Amino acid sequence: LSSSFPSSIVTMKFFLGALVCLLHDVSSFIPSKQSIVAISGDVVFENQWRFYNIPPPSEEDTVATKEFANKEAPPASFYDLQINSARAARLAMKDGYNLLEVEFPPLPANILEMDDVSAYDVAQANLGLAVDFSKFFAEDGKKVAIMLPDEAEARIAVENNGGTDIPHPGVVISSLRKSEEGDDRLFKPEQVLLSLFGSGSGGSVKPVEDVDIYICLVASAQELPDIEELSKLEPGKTIILYNLKLDVLRGDLGAPAFPSKEFQDRFLSTVKPVYYLRTRQYSRSTSKPPFMVNYQGCLFRSYPGQYQTLLDTGKGRYRRVLGSNVRPALGEFKEQLTQALRDEGVLEEEGKTMNFLRTGYKTTTWWEEDRPDASDNWRT
Repeated sequence: LSSSFPSSIVTMKFFLGALVCLLHDVSSFIPSKQSIVAISGDVVFENQWRFYNIPPPSEEDTVATKEFANKEAPPASFYDLQINSARAARLAMKDGYNLLEVEFPPLPANILEMDDVSAYDVAQANLGLAVDFSKFFAEDGKKVAIMLPDEAEARIAVENNGGTDIPHPGVVISSLRKSEEGDDRLFKPEQVLLSLFGSGSGGSVKPVEDVDIYICLVASAQELPDIEELSKLEPGKTIILYNLKLDVLRGDLGAPAFPSKEFQDRFLSTVKPVYYLRTRQYSRSTSKPPFMVNYQGCLFRSYPGQYQTLLDTGKGRYRRVLGSNVRPALGEFKEQLTQALRDEGVLEEEGKTMNFLRTGYKTTTWWEEDRPDASDNWRT
């Protein structure tokens, strides 16, 4: 009896442990009638269900995939972001879309706000993220080219990548514009002038041989026409505009030395946002303490899901305000967050006159308006 007693205790502990794990797993799938906080890493997403470690449905199940994407939470880490953004791009490609946009902050918010973070640091972060992103497609047997605007920037990227232009099997670092054979000039004034006025490359944009997917990085507004030229040279090939901040670049169109506004209708409006995470911060004065309310949120979309308006409730927690199949304008997005705070009593109701004085007559930018010659891809 004495010799078997310890083994009986071990066996009992084993079964008790298994029972606790089973009960924990079962409780993780229990729906609630109240809003519950679902934890994923250090990001908390509030909705009507509480799930843990639930993988996405099969990509072949289109209905379940869309339902999952409609309520998908923002990523808890850059690792999750890479997996989710690659899945969203792959789903869009299956649906026949070739011009795709992936947009998210390339560095943590506390680093981006630092004064000593330069455009070079952001570009380097985007290069590393693009390399990791491209690996998902290389593993599917696709050949991927990461495209910098010109050869000078491509050389810098190669140097920072250990001196090789092949960071991973099936992935190559190249440039949109390429010099003619024998042209070793470091400075090419004719290309600078063409870029300055957004009037095309003069034939210097050349595709990469046998490439299936292009990922375009760090292009300015003047260099966007080169991407359009590449799309004409490689019809049917997938081109991903990766963290180009197209919302900012669109605002430059029509200005002197920039492409015209017609470029938005002709090309940029055809680009489908497949993974989009854009944060915004706002402040609003009140007549009661604390007299100033700072609030923020993000507009989030993972294809084929909806555009979700998410209110930041602090410490990486987001609450879903609403979802829409059509991308809201930035002014509309702000009003959605503001109304959510009014509903919670954080902000007081104001009359129409005061609301008009706060928002003004126009709440949309020119490219967010309905334009007869533009595609709806950029907002659906």
